[in-house]
Amino acid sequence: MATTIIGRVKEIEQFGSLHKSKQSEFVAVYGRRRVGKTFLIRETFTNNFNFQLTGLAQANLSQQLLNFHAALLRYQTTNKEFPIPQTWFEAFQQLIYLLEKSKHKKKLIFLDELPWLDTPRSNFIQALEHFWNSWASARKDILLIVCGSAASWMLNVLINNKGGLHNRVTCKMKIFPFTLAETALYYQAKGIKWNRYQILENYMVMGGIPFYMNAVKKGKSAAQVINELCFVEDGLLNTEFDNLYASLFKQSFNHISVVAALSKKAKGLTRDEIIAFANIPNGGGASKVLSELELSGFIRKYIPFGKQSKDTLYQLIDFYTLFYFKFLNNKRFSDTNLWLNLQDTPAQRSWAGYAFEMVALQHVSQIKMALGINGVQSNVASWRSRNAKIGAQIDLLIDRKDQVITLCEMKFSVNEFLIDKSYANNLRNKIGLLKSETKTKSAIHLCMLSTYGVKENAYANELLQSNLKMDCLFV
Repeated sequence: MATTIIGRVKEIEQFGSLHKSKQSEFVAVYGRRRVGKTFLIRETFTNNFNFQLTGLAQANLSQQLLNFHAALLRYQTTNKEFPIPQTWFEAFQQLIYLLEKSKHKKKLIFLDELPWLDTPRSNFIQALEHFWNSWASARKDILLIVCGSAASWMLNVLINNKGGLHNRVTCKMKIFPFTLAETALYYQAKGIKWNRYQILENYMVMGGIPFYMNAVKKGKSAAQVINELCFVEDGLLNTEFDNLYASLFKQSFNHISVVAALSKKAKGLTRDEIIAFANIPNGGGASKVLSELELSGFIRKYIPFGKQSKDTLYQLIDFYTLFYFKFLNNKRFSDTNLWLNLQDTPAQRSWAGYAFEMVALQHVSQIKMALGINGVQSNVASWRSRNAKIGAQIDLLIDRKDQVITLCEMKFSVNEFLIDKSYANNLRNKIGLLKSETKTKSAIHLCMLSTYGVKENAYANELLQSNLKMDCLFV
């Protein structure tokens, strides 16, 4: 097993256990596109597969089968002449013949971009089902790893299959973006000398997506890198958006309309609001679009604290998508240093505030550890006041079993954050509304999380129970 991969420790250990298993294993790996699924699998097993196939995007059945035939010939070790298969059933029979001739103790099969193989009326799933149920599962030496970026397909069609593949997947593995700690290790391994502020700034644009991070070169600041990748005409992230959504979703127009609507409302929208703002059809179609976006990691669904399921909100949580709609959508740039010139402007500060909140939401376990409450049973939620005029909102609220609610405020700042009289009144108002509207009997502890901490003054001493810096997110 490979040991040089940054992060992914649990996943590598799990792959190792599966490889040593005394039964055949059927592993489904899924996660956001560009998150590094294929790289992880190939590096972990050092490309030592008995058979590997990658599905073709937007190809028909005959093209997929021709691609299968070409892959089979690369792994052929006998003089048998394999004809180009006409069906997937025939293709899998050829694969069985190939594997039965192998002398490897464990036969390792990797089918990448599996959803692309399932073209209309191809009977691919039925053939895969027959391959596993009639042959592979009866043996003890098969490790079948299938992978796909279309998370909704992987879950709904494969993992939660109601037909012949029901409960046949023996291990499902979701690959998440890197945490800030893993991101820091990645850049360190590449020889990139950034402080934590610059790593955080870069993370708020690309998230922990290794494919994007791999484009970062040494010798430049985070702002320079963002400028080159996003605001130069042929920059990787300048042209990524359309390819990203089109590769994941059929009829991606509706998916793009939804994330465009959510990008304008930082705190999220209800289902009905999304349908109205995005102008998409109501009914099952809207539910399918929202489900696919959620499963693919672009949006999250949450019930605000003290509310019911009918009050469910959807919120955009993909860093790159947010950045795209804030700065790149339908824009043509003549200023080749635009991002450098946008530093510390109202537009940049507004985006950074929201993006930093999203970073915190994706590092809740690190925040709990910093607060010393990681061992306390708790629920994480957000809260929005019923009073629309006041508009009080709490983005991160930790409702603890020990009768304490930790109210977390997140502030992105280039210096120590200063609580002035106006903001102190705002905080008191939030706490008061939370108490009165939810009728909670728990104590309220106010925690501030900011880049460089909160400057000590009378307001900070009065209001804060905890003062956290961005450093706690890098654990």
